[in-house]
Amino acid sequence: MLVKNPRFEISAVNPSQYPNNDLPQIVLVGKSNVGKSSFINTMLNRKKLARTSSEPGKTRQINFYNVDDIFYFVDLPGYGYSKMSKVEQVKVGNFIEEYLAKCNKISLIVFLIDIRHQPTANDKMMYDYIIHTNSPCLIIANKADKIAITKVDEAVTNLQNALNPLKDLNFLPFSSERKIYSENVWEFLSKYVENA
Repeated sequence: MLVKNPRFEISAVNPSQYPNNDLPQIVLVGKSNVGKSSFINTMLNRKKLARTSSEPGKTRQINFYNVDDIFYFVDLPGYGYSKMSKVEQVKVGNFIEEYLAKCNKISLIVFLIDIRHQPTANDKMMYDYIIHTNSPCLIIANKADKIAITKVDEAVTNLQNALNPLKDLNFLPFSSERKIYSENVWEFLSKYVENA
């Protein structure tokens, strides 16, 4: 997909702040520091549209990125970040849950996990939550540049066996360093943008 003019539109913490239009929303979920912001930047071919940080837990609001007035990438705060205060964790958890429950523009959830590690307990909880919502979901095995290219397919299969033994969800590798995976992801996403 040729992206011409993506832009950051708004940060939100309650429904009154969500964009008020009918554009479909592709929502990114995953633990802190799994690479959601880098995923957005790579997919949109922009270096710094979504702010990235080596420090986990930087995203504390729901960030909406408007992609050519066709759809939104919606970046949710990561989970599992222990240095956030308990009060703040609850607050962030509540507005994420409210968004996932109340927003009726979600056309796809993109769930990012780290290709190098088995899914954590928090990953499994998020997976169960997504399944419970009945939302379409793509699982991205991110940071594929961190392992040998010959091991990527096997690692993706192992993650699917661990998280989705029924194999009824799509798993795709991704890397912000190796752009070779972006095309397959765009091909998958475009079905949910065009049919929304």
